[in-house]
Amino acid sequence: MSVGRFILKRGLQGIFVVWGVVTVVFLLRFITPGDPVTFIAPLDASPELRQRIAADLGLNKPLYVQYVDYLVGLVQGEMGYSYIRGTEASARIFAKLPATVELAVVATVVAVVLSIPLGVVSATRRHKPADYAATTFSLAGISTPNFWLGIMLVLVLSVQFGIFPTSRRAIGFAAALGYLAQGNPAGLVVWAKYITLPAITLGTYFTALITRLTRSGMLDELGKSYVRATRAKGLPESLVRYKHALRNTLIPVITVLGLQLGTLIGGAVITEAVFAWPGLGTLVIESINDRDWPLIQGSLIVIGTGFVVVNIVVDALYAYVNPRVVND
Repeated sequence: MSVGRFILKRGLQGIFVVWGVVTVVFLLRFITPGDPVTFIAPLDASPELRQRIAADLGLNKPLYVQYVDYLVGLVQGEMGYSYIRGTEASARIFAKLPATVELAVVATVVAVVLSIPLGVVSATRRHKPADYAATTFSLAGISTPNFWLGIMLVLVLSVQFGIFPTSRRAIGFAAALGYLAQGNPAGLVVWAKYITLPAITLGTYFTALITRLTRSGMLDELGKSYVRATRAKGLPESLVRYKHALRNTLIPVITVLGLQLGTLIGGAVITEAVFAWPGLGTLVIESINDRDWPLIQGSLIVIGTGFVVVNIVVDALYAYVNPRVVND
């Protein structure tokens, strides 16, 4: 099977997964206690007003008709109307999405840049001080709660020393690049200052996890016969480690990277709360508290679709790193 057909196959499977996510999310509104009309209508609303609101929401139609209407709306890019906030759900969701994606991607980049070199050094210098230091760092990173780390970083680096801002997102990455294109790097500097602490907080656990995974994989690969054969041929040690051993270690690492990136996009709620980061995780929590179903459903669908897209990208990277998976 060619790589193109392999990716196409994964894409078609992804479409069915997204359809399943949409179906489950749609049904949640009907199996969850509570009536959406109650949260929209005034406390003294008459039965006629409540019926009119239900008609506007389409809740007076049969379930299968509502389901078909919802699917048609999604295909057209419509996720419903948030009566509580007085705006289209899709506009609200996609306004919040860039902040969460930025945070998740930067946290992933920080984790990868730190963890893979640490894992390689730890494996190649086993039972030496560098190995003990990397192992200790990994244990501390996995054991440290994100909310505590975020608060400590704010107290020390923001409040005590004033190096970074305490919270918020003053500027987005796209806007920062726009300033940079005009010859003004100040926007990029401001963006980096505001995102540094949230990214470190969100990526610490991820860094520790990838470090341990890389170390374990490298130790396993370095003991195999093909590594001894490449060394016997006189290849430089750096080439043996990074071109041969590390490349074969990257498949499980890529798997975790993909899964964790999807998790970071949908699960950055605590970090966003600590730093008042205006992202999708915070919007989901607010919508659940308000029983704002269009926003809840739309947010969950976007998060689920993000997981699917990330996994398709991971499969494509699989095919590049190890072409044998295409024929599996």
